[in-house]
Amino acid sequence: MITLSSRDNINIKNAIKLKNSAKFRRKTGLFIAEGLRVCYDALLSGAGIDSVFVTGDALSRHPGKIEELCEAADRSFVVTDDIFSQISDTQTPQGVLCVIKTLDKVTEFDKIKNGGKFLALENMQDPNNLGTVLRTAEAFGVSGVILSADCCDIYNPKVVRGSMGAVFRLPFIVAEDIPEFLRNNPRLTSYAAVVGGSAEKLTDIRFDDCSVAVIGNEGNGLTVKTICACDHKITIPMRGRAESLNASAAASIIIWEMIK
Repeated sequence: MITLSSRDNINIKNAIKLKNSAKFRRKTGLFIAEGLRVCYDALLSGAGIDSVFVTGDALSRHPGKIEELCEAADRSFVVTDDIFSQISDTQTPQGVLCVIKTLDKVTEFDKIKNGGKFLALENMQDPNNLGTVLRTAEAFGVSGVILSADCCDIYNPKVVRGSMGAVFRLPFIVAEDIPEFLRNNPRLTSYAAVVGGSAEKLTDIRFDDCSVAVIGNEGNGLTVKTICACDHKITIPMRGRAESLNASAAASIIIWEMIK
């Protein structure tokens, strides 16, 4: 392992860019995973590890798992606590961070041709919401997730951490346009999640074996174009006075009803 103590080192500079810039993540085909559990999940899931950054304290506390991470990585570095705080995206860093190679999920998504129950997200912007949705989708066995191009970056460090490793295991693709994706996959019965109106109650729906539930932006919901492209409109019946639910909460309820 190489010891780094300068913020001016190119590896440190690049790690900081990966933390802050979706554009740089797309350009390099790399992203950050932070925390021992998430990094080890990446290893167990077969993700390619470009580099590992650890503090001396973390190395002394978790020598076995960190050694496994370093053996799988192209490069590994020991850094000071001060340097680690520069590349970390958390308030209380654990001292373990990996740079991961972008995952190729397109081939995995070919299973859509054989049916399954999918989730489509349009313009979801909050990385914490997206991480939670991915975690829930993977936990309940959703077949895959479609993200519109204007969703927040799935490789945002907060998304990766919030997904608790789901980002490494759950098939996903990015579609430029959700209505176009639905037109190109006519076998999928599509259900647009909306608030009230003439929509069918979620609890009355029996989801087809080849179906997709479509969930929209946190503040504005789905676009009219996407709603019109879907086969059905569904709504979550609520007894209280709240007009709507948080996007990740709504997604979790819909996932449960779709999979049960």
